[in-house]
Amino acid sequence: MPSRSRIGSVAAKQKRTRPGGAPRKLIAFEPDMLRALELLARDRMQDFQELADEAFRDLLKKHRRPVTLKEALKQSTRTPANDES
Repeated sequence: MPSRSRIGSVAAKQKRTRPGGAPRKLIAFEPDMLRALELLARDRMQDFQELADEAFRDLLKKHRRPVTLKEALKQSTRTPANDES
């Protein structure tokens, strides 16, 4: 059985979230890709999280997936005939 201090540190790690209460995900990058992303973030005066948010938002938009609840509700009321415009 793990010691009490070990249990406490695991519980503390599981509760950590980024600002706004969003859960964290671990993503692996190739070293060259990570360097390029860090340089881009520095050039644009953004942090890495802002780059990631923009990239994932763009990916969802590209595949016509809603990001917000408002977008999901709006999309759910559309019919295929209305999407042709």
